[in-house]
Amino acid sequence: MKTVVIIGGGITGMSAMYYLSNEKPDWNIVLAEQNEQLGGKIRTVTHDGFTIETGADSIVARNAGVLPLVEELGLMNKLVYNETGVSYLYTDNELHKIPEETVFGIPTSEESLHESTLLSDEGKQAALADFERTENPFGPNDSVGDFLTYYLGSEIVEKQIAPVLSGVYSGKLNNLTMKSTLPYLLDYKNKYGSIIKGFSANKETFLGDKARKKFLSFEGGLSTLIDRLAEKSPSARVLKGTTVTKLEKAGEAYSISFEHGESIEADEVILAIPHDAAQKMLAEPALDEHFNELKNSSLISIYLGFDIPDEQLPADGTGFIVTDGTDLTCDACTWTSRKWTHTSANRNLLVRLFYKSSNPHYAALAGMTESELVKAALADLEKSLGITEKPKTVEVTPWTNMMPNYHLGHGQAVAGLVEKMNKFYPNVHLAGCSYFGVGIGACIQNGRHIAHTISGNGDTAEKE
Repeated sequence: MKTVVIIGGGITGMSAMYYLSNEKPDWNIVLAEQNEQLGGKIRTVTHDGFTIETGADSIVARNAGVLPLVEELGLMNKLVYNETGVSYLYTDNELHKIPEETVFGIPTSEESLHESTLLSDEGKQAALADFERTENPFGPNDSVGDFLTYYLGSEIVEKQIAPVLSGVYSGKLNNLTMKSTLPYLLDYKNKYGSIIKGFSANKETFLGDKARKKFLSFEGGLSTLIDRLAEKSPSARVLKGTTVTKLEKAGEAYSISFEHGESIEADEVILAIPHDAAQKMLAEPALDEHFNELKNSSLISIYLGFDIPDEQLPADGTGFIVTDGTDLTCDACTWTSRKWTHTSANRNLLVRLFYKSSNPHYAALAGMTESELVKAALADLEKSLGITEKPKTVEVTPWTNMMPNYHLGHGQAVAGLVEKMNKFYPNVHLAGCSYFGVGIGACIQNGRHIAHTISGNGDTAEKE
């Protein structure tokens, strides 16, 4: 009988525990989480009729393995999908609709390009070069910003595409690879000779009725998934509020010591924790070169719930993204009660504002008290939406150095790290969003892959 210790109770660690304990119920599976609550960046709280996700707020439905897992867990009847609507950009101190027939701000036709109120005539004309430039000198590890600028021009990238993509991937486009963002752009250019034509041919995938409702959650919030994974892993032992103090080799196994005095000898170890925590725990200088190449960013999330109907929002909208140089300090604002109807029992207004460490205002914001942050958020709401009422519910969550930032060298750093781990720490598996994908779906797939690798079920799916 093998003993497997999983360190970290976020979605990756929980998924690995679920798959391992169900495939090998006779094995000794132990999961240790330093916090009293499981879930990591998934944490649902409820206040005054509002359901609030302090971390991730949804799962991309089309990600492989998500719906099969939901079905296995018996949660299909609890699923909820996002409401659809127009997204806006806040630029030049006012809201502009992102043209509906766009994907991440990228036009799917000449008509959607010309519809934009964000671009000058010169910027629109420059984007038409995409139809003429049919050569493709780019590869998967090249910058997505350079790729898009080369074909579509700098104005549309800077004013319409970059704010959207940077909001999704938490980084500057010139520092993000094609592989880690939109790898299919290369295929579109090669196959159709044009990015715009590629999106037009695949419009249904992104803009069809099913695609528009592409995010899912649960009636009781995303913590429903975490709770059910624990419930459906009865043979596993879960240690909450438990800190690992040491991980060291013990012959061909590993000895793991805990703060409360217990130690466990494990045949296999899964480190489903942030890369900087893994680096500190392993304390192996030979790994530092690659660990030090991995980067994190920070985020402050602020929810404000009001005793007013969300009808005060623009009738067709679900939120806005902020471009550079405006009078707002936030990076984006989701109209949560509009986008996710299950989050507001009384159909009152619930909004979420995001403040990222890439924001020039972030240094000042990071030093503020909670009340000062709320004041800044209310000022942003008044300027953007004209809302002046005081909130009845507030939830402020800082995610300091907890948001993985995949730069151009990320893939090579992870590959080098995995290779050296096999040499210095065989049977210790790095897992989670620090390495193999930041979305919940990617984390589920990563946890499943590692579980299948350890159990010998021959899962050959890619980690990334």
